[in-house]
Order: sequence, then structure tokens, then C-alpha cells
Amino acid sequence: MEKRSRMKNTPRISDRVKQIQKSAIHEMTRLSKEIEDVAFLSWAKPTSDTPEHIKNAAISAIQNGLVGGYSEASGLPELRKEIVKKLKRDNDLDADVSQILVTVGAVEGLSAAIMALIDPGDEVILPSPTYSTHIRQVIIASGKPVLVPTIEKDGFILDIAGIKKAITHRTKAILYCSPSNPTGTVFSEEQLRQLAEVVLENNLMVITDEAYEYFVYDDHRHFSIASVPEMREHVVSCYTLTKTYAMTGWRIGYLHADQELIPQILKAHIPFAICAPVVSQYAALAALKGPQDCVAEFREHYLSARNLMCRRLDGLGSIFEYKKPGGSYLMFPKILLPEGQADSTAFCKKLLREAKVSTTPGIAFGPTGQGHLRLSFCVSEDEINKAFDRMEVYFR
Repeated sequence: MEKRSRMKNTPRISDRVKQIQKSAIHEMTRLSKEIEDVAFLSWAKPTSDTPEHIKNAAISAIQNGLVGGYSEASGLPELRKEIVKKLKRDNDLDADVSQILVTVGAVEGLSAAIMALIDPGDEVILPSPTYSTHIRQVIIASGKPVLVPTIEKDGFILDIAGIKKAITHRTKAILYCSPSNPTGTVFSEEQLRQLAEVVLENNLMVITDEAYEYFVYDDHRHFSIASVPEMREHVVSCYTLTKTYAMTGWRIGYLHADQELIPQILKAHIPFAICAPVVSQYAALAALKGPQDCVAEFREHYLSARNLMCRRLDGLGSIFEYKKPGGSYLMFPKILLPEGQADSTAFCKKLLREAKVSTTPGIAFGPTGQGHLRLSFCVSEDEINKAFDRMEVYFR
């Protein structure tokens, strides 16, 4: 009996996992499924289907018996060669296949990179609000996320002075997403070059999430910080095909890093994944080698949908205040209600129950997200109009 009592009281869950809060994003998805006829502005996944030539390549690989076994842990050699070409063409990176690792989406690549770079107690600076998964990845690696607020009044741009001030002897890396999830901000080349100077002065690492690299608008341009020559040994750049080619369910991405780092990241990648799904690797090969018209079409659709969402938000001017996103397919309006009524989780749950509109609470993206909500415009324009028609009636 005494032995059984001791076993019952023995903690079974790690402290690092226990400190992770339940995902507000997934909770809203769960609640949304309990209500009929919901207008969804909460899902950050394309509603477009994967282009036919990509699907056909996967079918062909299956029919030809190419996907029944593992690939090399680092990915199919032919796919890595195509990634090298893409990085040179679109990111101004002179890479080699030895510097490429094919991953299970950008998320697994980010996780593997963080596990390879971070020791327990190391600090990782994240401009905030930031993608909630990034915070969790640092915690799971037993690191400490240090959230440095972005400058909201200027469109959620980087606070370089704030980042400098946040650096301590335990700071190991800076992790950011540009274009940003959730704000849609595109960090400028000027700011990223300033960040590079800070990194080099303090001998830090940078881990980037460049999932939305092709979806930039107006006069904004995507800039990869690893293209700064002096930064090559200081950056792990993570990319994905899932957003670019509407392949979120295929779970396929890749990362680029200095060739001395790749074997160390591979040590984390193998126990996480062994290799990326082989059928998805053949699909990715077709995506990179095939026509790119679909990417331009997706971008034009998102741009049109962004402009529509901004017009509809203007019609609710007394309820929300927003900064027009320069990229991604996400935006992060501020809730213009008295402080006690602007709790983002309560607001989003009430909006879901009473107006049948699903949004994502801003608090999911860090403390500076409180009083905001994330809206996705990768849905159809009909869905956007449906949601805002309901909100106009609800807030009348």
C-alpha cells in the first residue's frame, strides 16, 4: 500500500510541458465545431486546393513505388538541389546541398534547430506578439522565452533598442517570423540589417521562420537575413512549401544553415522525424520545378482579400483599430472596448457564441497580444463578407 501511494504521488509530467498553456488557437477551433454555420476567420491555412501538377507528381511517385521506404534523413538529393536553386533565385543565398535539411514543415525544422542550439536556461528573444508555437518550442527545449514588444503604433516593427536592452549573458538566440504571424508585418531590410549588427556584436544566433515569404504586398519586400555575408554562420533559416503551394496537410519544409551546424541539427531531426514524408518530398520537388503561376495567383487572391477585410474593418471603426498588414494572410486588430471588456479570449468566445464568427484571441500570441484578435484572410471573399455582415449586425 505504501509503495502504491508513493507511485500515485510521483509527478509524471515534466515541468517544462506543464508550464505550457493550452492552445487558445486549438480551443477556438474545438468550440467552433460545436456551432453550426460558423464564419471562419480563425484558420491560418489556405482554403485553396494544392495545384494539380503537385498532386499528380505525388500520385506518380506512389504508383512507381518510390515512397514505400525512408529517404536520406536530410532529404532526397534531387529535392535539396532544387532548394539550393530556389534559395539563390529568391533569397540571395549561395547554398550547397550539404547546408540543406528537408523537414516536416517549417515547425519541425524550427524545433530541431532550437533543440540543437539551446541549452537549459538559455534565453531566446522573440519579438512580440509572436507565433505561439515558437514560444512553446523554446520552453520544450528548456530555454527561456524573452518577449520583447514590437512597436505597434508603427505597424508592429522591431524595437531594436528594446532587443539590445533584453540581451543578457544567457541570451543565445533571436527567433522571429517575417512576414509575421500574427500581425502580417514584414520586417524591413534596414531593420534586419540593424538586427544583424546586434547579433554579430553579441555573438548570437538567429532562427528565422520565413513561411510567408512570397506573400508580401504594396511596396514591401521580403528579406532573408542570412543573405548578409557576415551572418552565414549565425543563422538557421526555416522555410515551408505548405503555405506557398497550399500544401499545409502535406507537412513539408526545409531549413538552411552553415554546413557545420547541419549535422548537429540532424541529430535532433532524426529522433523527431527520421525523415520528412517521402511522398511529400516528391510533391515538393514538383512544386519547385513546375510552373509558379499558382503562387502568383494565391498572392493576388490574398491581396484582394486583405483589401476587402480592411474595407470591412473600416466599417466597424468604433470596434476595431488595425494596422494594414504588409504580408502573410493574417492581421491583428486591436479591440476598441473599455479595458474590462477587451479580454481577447472572452471577446472571441462571445463573438463565436452570439454572432457565429470564429476568430483567434490575441493573447495566444503572447502577453502583448491581449486586447487584440487575429483574423485570417486566406479564406474566400464570400466567407469574409459573411463574417463581417454578421459582425455589423451584432455590433449595431
